[in-house]
Amino acid sequence: MAARAIVYCENEFGKIDGKVANGLARHSEKYDILGIIDSTKAGLDTGEYLDGKQSGIPIFPSMENAIGLLGLVPEYFIYGIAAQEAYLDQGQREVILGAMKAGMNFVNGLPEFFTEDEEFIRKAIEYRVHIYDMRKAPARKYLHNFSGRIHEVASPVIAVLGTDCAVGKRTTAVRLVEALKQAGLNPAFIATGQTGLLQGAKYGIAVDVLSSGFATGEVENAVINAYEKEHPDIIVVEGQGALSHPAYTSSSAIVRGAMPDAIILQHAPKRKDHCDYPGIAMPSLESEIELIAAFSQSKVIAITINHEDMTDADIKTTIADYEARYELPTTDVLKFGCDKLVDTLTAFFPELKEKACIAC
Repeated sequence: MAARAIVYCENEFGKIDGKVANGLARHSEKYDILGIIDSTKAGLDTGEYLDGKQSGIPIFPSMENAIGLLGLVPEYFIYGIAAQEAYLDQGQREVILGAMKAGMNFVNGLPEFFTEDEEFIRKAIEYRVHIYDMRKAPARKYLHNFSGRIHEVASPVIAVLGTDCAVGKRTTAVRLVEALKQAGLNPAFIATGQTGLLQGAKYGIAVDVLSSGFATGEVENAVINAYEKEHPDIIVVEGQGALSHPAYTSSSAIVRGAMPDAIILQHAPKRKDHCDYPGIAMPSLESEIELIAAFSQSKVIAITINHEDMTDADIKTTIADYEARYELPTTDVLKFGCDKLVDTLTAFFPELKEKACIAC
């Protein structure tokens, strides 16, 4: 059974910096998410707030309120905020210490490692709980250099890249994997960030905390492990940042390590500037598609959109416009599902259609 957990996301649930909590509220295989803590949205249903569909996961105003209403202390307390300022203030530290005192193990997705924090270590021992740093890289002796064995992977490898960070790449990738399963296929998912790992991905690593000498090799190793152990029909790799984004190198490591056979590109049509970087304009789809093609020697075969700040009419108009302008199938997986993507993949890789039909 999945371990019970509550997720802390004060003032950020449903926003860009709340992407860890948002992702866990939508999908989690590793944890049974009992609730989200955000006093600014207390009393709401997470699914209703995020996607207009009831999920049964409530939002609580505080940890104490959550424990009182649930009638139990969950095993895990997850920090669900992924802000650019990746360090806790004193108030947030007090919340975490309170969770540990209540008897909850603490799961940390920040690049600030609490297993190296003297106060947290001391309190964890005192309260007999554990701290898990999800983005802490393995010891150097366990890391992998790029080997070239990626060329031995015979299953199609798909990467879901984007034009920005926090634009919906992982959400699209996770939804696509579920849709491929429903189509009768055996997909494997490679997580490259903390949220995918928290959701229960069997393969992957948080790429952004690795040194450049190992990032490509770790991505390659994750794909090879999934291929050898799962014998998948298709492998879906989560992207990070954007290939064109000046603040991130993760996408280049993912493309080099996974060597995708095709790419799905996620874009937020209404976003003017890069997330957390006001004044740095978003790239156009044209420029990102051209850059991806030149860098990866792979083809963008579909576009998926993030509908932030868009009406339903905007979404439909944009999809029609992109399909006409770029001659690429376009969809919003949260609004319309992944049927169009599954059809695109089975057309691009005919062997998938044969396997799906056999499975049906």
